[in-house]
Amino acid sequence: MPKDLQLFPDSAATGAAGVDANYLYILAVSVFFAVGISLAILYFALRYKRKSEADVPKPIHGSIALELTWTIIPFLLAMTMFVGGAVVFFRNYQAPANSMEMFVVGKQWMWKIQHPNGVREINELHVPLNRPVKLTMTTEDVIHSFYIPAFRIKKDVVPGQYSTMWFEANKVGKYHLFCAEYCGTQHSGMIGSVYVMEEADYEAWLSGSVRGETMQQAGERLFNRLGCATCHKADNSGRGPTLVDLFGKPVKLQNGMSVIADEGYLRESVLKPSAKIVSGYAIEMPTFQGQISEEGLLQVISYIKSLSKSAQTAAPAPAAAPAPDAAKKGGN
Repeated sequence: MPKDLQLFPDSAATGAAGVDANYLYILAVSVFFAVGISLAILYFALRYKRKSEADVPKPIHGSIALELTWTIIPFLLAMTMFVGGAVVFFRNYQAPANSMEMFVVGKQWMWKIQHPNGVREINELHVPLNRPVKLTMTTEDVIHSFYIPAFRIKKDVVPGQYSTMWFEANKVGKYHLFCAEYCGTQHSGMIGSVYVMEEADYEAWLSGSVRGETMQQAGERLFNRLGCATCHKADNSGRGPTLVDLFGKPVKLQNGMSVIADEGYLRESVLKPSAKIVSGYAIEMPTFQGQISEEGLLQVISYIKSLSKSAQTAAPAPAAAPAPDAAKKGGN
């Protein structure tokens, strides 16, 4: 069958089969009952048509067996749909620990994508075959939705926060990438392509691409340029808490509560530093709202995450000459 006439898009990721199975099961149950009820209505309308005023049916006073039947069967069908959907949802909720992380920024009307080694793409995404890929996404303007039909994944990308999703492509090829949320006059043109490549081909593609800084290197440069290293020292002697081995760990706040230092917490700490003050530190850190782009935020967060991965062997480089106003950074 020609690709343009396919009922379903290609299935090219490990999670696609589970999504399709749930969809087809719900569709089959819906069609069965829609056809069955329609035929039953037609049959009863003809079979029990009233022929005269004296033709009165016998009343049914109740049937436990009938009540149990039309209660238990729909309950079991609904529960199988729920369990099947829950299994797929929880499988897709948490990315595997060995996932390769990429960063996506939506903007009217394009997708800007950066690989861990610094390679950037616009409206294209190259990924290796049979390797889990985690996408950390945000947007510079309005709500977008990152949608790859062949992988059966879609996630809204919301301003001011991070969305994550993951996939593992299992079929080499070129696949569609769409924005599935109306985002303005040129929404229909916010499309792209995903290229799934053999591992060797993907490495060759990376080698042939123009390389800049890695995400961590760009983040470290920005971290130092903004004067962050002045207060957030590796030995915890600065006016702000150390960021070494911070990511993914609980942070105790002044109000007695604790939060996990994930991407969202780090983003909020840069843009709204007074929102969550670390216990034992003053409210000194200035906001960097308007001074750092969404791409820059992702780079800084990538650098902070790298400190946790290599805390025992590496420490953040001190700033050579931080700006005077940036040196006031504190509490988060």
